Amino acid sequence: MRIPLLAASVLAVPSLLLAQAPAAAPQVVVAVPGSITWGPAPASLPAGAKAAVLEGDPAQPGAFTMRLRLPDGYTIPPHFHPATEHVTVVQGVLLIGMGDQLDASKFNELPTGTFGVIPPGMKHFARAKGEVILQLHGTGPWGITYVNQADDPRQRPTR
Repeated sequence: MRIPLLAASVLAVPSLLLAQAPAAAPQVVVAVPGSITWGPAPASLPAGAKAAVLEGDPAQPGAFTMRLRLPDGYTIPPHFHPATEHVTVVQGVLLIGMGDQLDASKFNELPTGTFGVIPPGMKHFARAKGEVILQLHGTGPWGITYVNQADDPRQRPTR
């Protein structure tokens, strides 16, 4: 008796699936370098950077891809992220070090084309050597927590 009941259950599943609303069609995203629109970087980053969101919304749950344009000498003090951060150096040389204090002797040079994965909670710091364009992707919401709260631009009074 169980086999006919199981068969009837399996046969009923496709009709249930057909009754559901169709899923949204996937969209193709193509970001040609000359057509990317740059805007202000998130307020959680030091002033001077530009950002372009290529896919998704870093502030919301789900996949996102964004690029950051950093001027020469731009420094991000020691910080960490709540989720895995995937970084690709698209242009320039990024200097990156690990630890909870900015120490230039710990910088490693990441030239154009470098890809890295930084696990959640890993304390690190960075500096741009020349103009640098980074591509970050991951699962949102994206966030940054500074080791020293005084380094957090959101803690500074607005002018």
